Amino acid sequence: MTIDAVFSEKICPPERGGPPTREELELYYPAKFTWKQLKTFVNSGDLGLLKRDKALQRRYDEWAKGVKQQYGSMVNYLLQFRLQWGEPDTFSLLPSTVQIIPSVATAHPIQKYDNGLPVVPSDGPKYFTSNTEPEFISIIQNDWPYSVPTEVEHTLVWTCIPILPPPHLLPDNIATALTSDVLDRVTKRLEQDGIWGFTGQSDDSPPPSPSLLPRSLGALSEWGITMEKLVRSPKGTPDEDAAVTAAGHEVQIFVESRWDEHEWETAWFVNPPRLQSVKGLAHIHVFARRKHFIGVGSLDN
Repeated sequence: MTIDAVFSEKICPPERGGPPTREELELYYPAKFTWKQLKTFVNSGDLGLLKRDKALQRRYDEWAKGVKQQYGSMVNYLLQFRLQWGEPDTFSLLPSTVQIIPSVATAHPIQKYDNGLPVVPSDGPKYFTSNTEPEFISIIQNDWPYSVPTEVEHTLVWTCIPILPPPHLLPDNIATALTSDVLDRVTKRLEQDGIWGFTGQSDDSPPPSPSLLPRSLGALSEWGITMEKLVRSPKGTPDEDAAVTAAGHEVQIFVESRWDEHEWETAWFVNPPRLQSVKGLAHIHVFARRKHFIGVGSLDN
């Protein structure tokens, strides 16, 4: 075997089944979206724009067949195997470079489970906050990430506590401060749009304006996405906008505390109920990129 062949094997591993490695993502499923386009999609108001590479989706669908045969469903797979409540993610082939928070790594073992979920005591938290106990959280890497640059980490923060608590998808202290008509409109917005935000932004580099979306839609052409097909709420009043922002406040603080804003820039979101993959089990998507990547040629364009 020649030296070139040896290096070729290391750089270009053969495609296989199951979750991809970082090398396979680079080789077989190169990113369709840039970091700026990803942030534009998140800030567009339609979280359904974020897509997985079609070829990777087919690989996922094939893998999922075996998982469903073994566990009965994808939900069972998550609850019985993949989610590791209060513990660091040890299964991912795409490990994060974020330093593990000590409280998460050393959380007390959970004593009670109900169908794979930690049992929240009757006097426990009613909705997710930035200081939710680690044993009610499972932070893992997305084994099947969206089509984003490989230097962007796609993390999932799963929790057995509601992030958008019923019935209004708002904490009671926010809901009770709104008039009934404003509360109704805000609830409908959250049901359709979900919540999102950004951390680590500089004053001279704010999140991309939704007005930039038309020039980014070319990256979604193979999915047939057009402006006419977007699903998003009309612009709200200042009171409505403030309430929607308040709905994501605790998630914003949580993300800021885990991804140091001096080192990381992030875009995060929580899907609305219509897009949730596992009903009744909330999770936060966090896309994070170390700031030393910012401004490196096409990676940031």
